[in-house]
Amino acid sequence: MEEGETGLLLQSNKELLSSGYSTHENSEEIKKIKSALTWVFLDQSNLWRAGLSWSLFFILTIGVPLVSHFMFACLTCDTMHQRPFDALVQVSLSLFATLSFVSLSSFARKYGIRKFLFLDKLYEDSEKVQQGYTEQLHRSMKILSSFVLPSFIAESIYKIWWFSSGGTQIPYLYNAALSNIFVCILLISSWLYRISISFLVCVLFRLICSLQILRLEEFAQVFEKESDVSSMMIEHLRIRRNLRVISHRFRIFILSTLILVTISQFLALLLTTEPSSTVNIFTAGELALSSITLVTGLFMCLRSAAKITHKAQAVTSLAAKWHACATISTLDDMTEETPMARTVTPQVVYPINSSWDTDEEGDGDDVLDNTNMVPIHASTISYQKRQALVTYFEHNKAGITVYGFMLDRTWLHTIFAIQLSLTLWILNKTIGIS
Repeated sequence: MEEGETGLLLQSNKELLSSGYSTHENSEEIKKIKSALTWVFLDQSNLWRAGLSWSLFFILTIGVPLVSHFMFACLTCDTMHQRPFDALVQVSLSLFATLSFVSLSSFARKYGIRKFLFLDKLYEDSEKVQQGYTEQLHRSMKILSSFVLPSFIAESIYKIWWFSSGGTQIPYLYNAALSNIFVCILLISSWLYRISISFLVCVLFRLICSLQILRLEEFAQVFEKESDVSSMMIEHLRIRRNLRVISHRFRIFILSTLILVTISQFLALLLTTEPSSTVNIFTAGELALSSITLVTGLFMCLRSAAKITHKAQAVTSLAAKWHACATISTLDDMTEETPMARTVTPQVVYPINSSWDTDEEGDGDDVLDNTNMVPIHASTISYQKRQALVTYFEHNKAGITVYGFMLDRTWLHTIFAIQLSLTLWILNKTIGIS
């Protein structure tokens, strides 16, 4: 397996060198991703590493949380050291980590790192897309650290305080100090392992979506120069195929994460709003941390999916604007050729970059979604071809889908409305808010 992976790396390196792409930068980012996978013990390149990976997964994701809940529930402790929400915290985090681990293992086994991250065909893209994707690769590791480290530090502070201040209330074996230190390190390691795996899948999904956004922005440039309609369709079909592949790979993960987060948050709301519940930073601190982890991971996935869907659908608007500008320009040229029309109809000039009566920029204005006119290159493309291309875009919308449902902003608004209704219903049943 290692020889096949090495052969694939050598072949990809040759292709990247032939296209002028910086192989050194790409290899460095791949090494960082591989080191991240090795760090969370997800490297399953051979039988020994796969066995170690699965063994650590069962120990840190299932074994340690079970022991923690049943042996350190601390039901007889004082109110500051009791853990009334520990079961929900451990189950929700372990399920999220299990879902992420199984997904990553399946991706690595089926595709490998390079194919999964679409690096095997990156040499076909322009140098601008390649450099932009390299920057996103580098940024992804920083994003992963920025999400994992705060949660890890907060959990470490809480666990150290809990074991150091609990005294003899906390169960121990033989020596209280050594037992507490060992268990504390084990619990912190389990927490770090689970949140690292959970965020890693979300960050990789965001990374893959960023590549398709770069390709869409590059594709939008064809409307500003003379291009052939058939080449436009071929490139758009390639992007649509990549989006369909991404949707197929991540649809189970996104749907399962949405269901898991919804159930866990409603259970947390139900438990914390009970009249007999004691809610403070000591008893509900871990619950807040786990909730933030779950919601942040889901938000990252849904935001990336909605963003790329919005960009993909903006191509239709851009094509319609390009078609309208070209048609108007063609009609103006025909009007200028008619002597009588020249005396009746004044010549109209359509600027490429119109400056409107405001100094404020629109939210999200870019090469795909803006209010600028499109340069006219209609002499080589007939009206029928332009109309056919616009019709094709209108009836073949691209984007991230989950079992046929397009993950766009409308879909996100629907999810928010449903969850808000359920939240208000639970609050009405528990504390009387309607």
